[in-house]
Amino acid sequence: MATIIEQQPLYKQLPVGQDVIFTVSNVGIVSTETKVKFIARVHISSGTPPVITTNNDLVGTFKTTPNNAGVGMFDFRPIIENFVSADNLAGVDSEYKGTATTLDSPHSIHLIDKYSTNKNSVRYLTIEFGIEFLGAENCVGEQDDNVVREDCGEEAPSDEFTLFNGYLKYTDKLDVLGSNFGFYMQKFNLSLNNDKFLTNAPDTQYANVNDYGTLSFLAPNNKVDYIKLTYADASGDALGNESVDKEIANGVTAWDSKASNQLLHFGCFPANLQGDGTTMFAGLVAAGTIQGGSIVVGAFDSSDAQISKQYTINVNCPDTKGYESIRLTWLNQWGVWDYYTFTKKSTKTISTKGSTYTQLAGSWNESKYRVDSYKGGRKSFRVNATEKIKMNTDFVSESESEWFEELINSPEVYILEGYQYDNVLAALNQYVTPVRLSTSSYVRKTVANDKLMQYTFEVEKSKTLRTQAV
Repeated sequence: MATIIEQQPLYKQLPVGQDVIFTVSNVGIVSTETKVKFIARVHISSGTPPVITTNNDLVGTFKTTPNNAGVGMFDFRPIIENFVSADNLAGVDSEYKGTATTLDSPHSIHLIDKYSTNKNSVRYLTIEFGIEFLGAENCVGEQDDNVVREDCGEEAPSDEFTLFNGYLKYTDKLDVLGSNFGFYMQKFNLSLNNDKFLTNAPDTQYANVNDYGTLSFLAPNNKVDYIKLTYADASGDALGNESVDKEIANGVTAWDSKASNQLLHFGCFPANLQGDGTTMFAGLVAAGTIQGGSIVVGAFDSSDAQISKQYTINVNCPDTKGYESIRLTWLNQWGVWDYYTFTKKSTKTISTKGSTYTQLAGSWNESKYRVDSYKGGRKSFRVNATEKIKMNTDFVSESESEWFEELINSPEVYILEGYQYDNVLAALNQYVTPVRLSTSSYVRKTVANDKLMQYTFEVEKSKTLRTQAV
């Protein structure tokens, strides 16, 4: 009898941070044979979907014994979550200030001018299930390592699944059909005017005129034809709009079934839109008319129908109190990036913890002893200095209050610097600084309980400050 897949994820798009359960059975063999084990051959591909008749994308073979119900049960979450990760660098052919990204000159994903494909966020999964038992034979009656072979009709291939670097919260609502369950990702696939980009951020965000940032979206259906940007001044009066086509010239390779095209990033914050200086937005910045105004972002298909929610980015007016703005970016629930600019008071603290030694006074290794006043006593051999930054939000809404929970739970947090001049040979290493969020507790505030809501976060730069070693 053939191996049968009794249970698998309900939907074909899988955040890897969820239970990925497969249950398989083979009643005839389990009930009659000994030393039975179910086998799962896991194929994961970063290009086109796996071809299970070859081993090109085989990442491992896993086995389990039948449980008391006579079925084999697998949870592949611990395996598949190792094959996706955050996109920190832009895809090849995307641009930064008009210069194409290459393998030799990479750019941060946060700095892209227009579009970028993903490099690490999406993979394809197919699993081939079989069974083995003591004394199994191949199709011509010969013993074959105790494994019933595929060409005997005993193995069962799963459906093709698309993995991405997201996770499910315990409060996310699951759907169940028969024994299969899963989270419905359709609202992130951009085909209807209420579909979402991959963020839980409020529909209205705030950024300074030199702040970078991206919005990301799933694109399995290739319905997004262009993203429209609509500008308004501080009074709400229209300043015009421009559309950025999803095409090769704007950083996206010709669409195909490769995993890199299944999730796309789009640079839509003020610094990204200044780009190489040729956009309408760059002209508005130069004229000083967009400061205090807004950018409305939405996706459209080839028939000019809106196929996403619209997101508003309010451009902050220049701060007159002299506070230094600090922009954080963090990996959100869906495996892409969210951003927030802290515009109120911030304080920086440098703490040191070094090694010391006791130095002899005078010169002991020369022809005569000399009294050197700079020598002798307890001295620092090495100074390890770390910098901490405590920053404050402006007054925020309840939706922002809830959103900040993802910041405190995120495994990757960075300080992101703003638009600046780069020379031709610049390595662009000054834009993204890794930090560790040292704020360890978070109280969700509400208008009813707290009236005006404001938050304080503290981060510690991950790298120690460099100094000389004696």
